[in-house]
Order: sequence, then structure tokens, then C-alpha cells
Amino acid sequence: MTSTPHIALDSAGPASVDGRHIRALTFQSLRMEYLRRTCGELSLVAAGSRALVVGSGRGLLARGLAQFGFEVVAADPSPAATALALDADDGLDVTYLTAPAEELALPDRSFDLVYCADTLEITERPDAVLSEAARVLRPGGAFVYDTVNRTLVSRLIYLGAFQAFPGTRIMPRGRYAAQRMRRPAELAEALGRAGLSARDVSAFKPRDARSLVRATHGRRRGTLTDAQLPELVDMVLDPEGNPLVTYLGYGVRRAR
Repeated sequence: MTSTPHIALDSAGPASVDGRHIRALTFQSLRMEYLRRTCGELSLVAAGSRALVVGSGRGLLARGLAQFGFEVVAADPSPAATALALDADDGLDVTYLTAPAEELALPDRSFDLVYCADTLEITERPDAVLSEAARVLRPGGAFVYDTVNRTLVSRLIYLGAFQAFPGTRIMPRGRYAAQRMRRPAELAEALGRAGLSARDVSAFKPRDARSLVRATHGRRRGTLTDAQLPELVDMVLDPEGNPLVTYLGYGVRRAR
């Protein structure tokens, strides 16, 4: 009989469900697709450029950027996540450090690209996160992010399915809250306050919403593994769509 896994973020234990890592796995292909598109629009060449991943978790996105050709620093507030990232590193020379998004302790104007992951929808201090990102970006550098919109549908999924309903729960209660979900217009205003010019918002979603339900339910019951989830969920970009739940975007650091 399959035992029901327990919720444990930043844990690789065989009996645990790490919702952060599940999210990173299912978003990875889509994040990389959006990064390639953004770098193309900005004529940003990876070779010789430096990238920072904020909220890097186990380092999956950071390693993707390193494979893309960037020199990469990965920062996460969780020492456990940093340790897991170090264990998973495969010689790509990513620098991993433990630091909160609001206080990175990195030099001014030292990166060409900052990707903010798993952060804007959980922080109580979005202005501090954005100001820190702008501070470490060179003028003309790109700030790329993904986050959760504040809609009825997003509340049902993130507050209900992902952290309240027993059959599909993959996150600890309280990780997400309605007031920490931000609409694209609100985030664009916050970007502007930080010295970042908003350039794009693109919705993304599962190709079939039913697959997301099957995936979370199966993972919660222990009948699916983390590795099986990305193909099952199959996240796709919807640049012209209304972001009912999640969206990607980017801004450019203005010269000061």
C-alpha cells in the first residue's frame, strides 16, 4: 500500500512532498523558453554575461542559465535549499549562496540579468525585493520574473488546491495569501518605483487544467514521482492571454 507523503519544503526525503521543487520542475522548460525570447528581444548574449537567480531553490533554473552560457549566482533564503542545490550541482560553476531576496549583500550593478523565482508571491516586502534586484543590475540589464495573479481562479488553485484541500495539497498552509498575490498592473507600478521599466507580461498555464489536478493529486498520494510531473502538467506560454493564474514578465533597469 502506498503511503501518503507529508509536506516538507526544501527536503529530498523519499516520504516528503516539496512543493517548491515541484513548481520548479514544472516551470523549468517554460522559464527557459521565456528567457531565450527575452534575451533575443534585448540582444542580451549569455556568453560573457552574469545572471543572478533570486529564490533559486535547489538550483534547477540557475543550472539552466549556466548551460545557456551565463556566469550564474544562485541565491535562496533557505540553507536547506542551498545545500540541496550544492548536492545537485554538476560542475557548471554556479555560485550558490544563502541570502534573502530583500538583502542580497551582492555588489551594485554586477549582473546583466536577474531572474526572480518563487519570491514575489510570498514576500510581504515586494518593493524591497525589486529595489535589491534593481540595485545589483547594470543599467539596461533585464529583470525577469514569474508570479501569481490575484484572481478568483488563482485563489481557488493556490489557496485552495495547493495548500488547503487534502487530496491535492503540496504546500504548507500560509505560504500563499491573497494579499501577496499581485495583479500585473500593481507589479508594473512597483517595478517603476524601483527604477525598472516594465516591458512585457505573458500568461502561462497547463495545456489542460485537468492534468494539473491529476498531477497534484497523484503526487500527494505518492503514486507519481517528481520526475513524472513536468510532462504531465505541460506548461505553455500564452503571451496574448489573460493571466488568470500565473504570468511571466520582464523589465529593464533604467539608467540613473
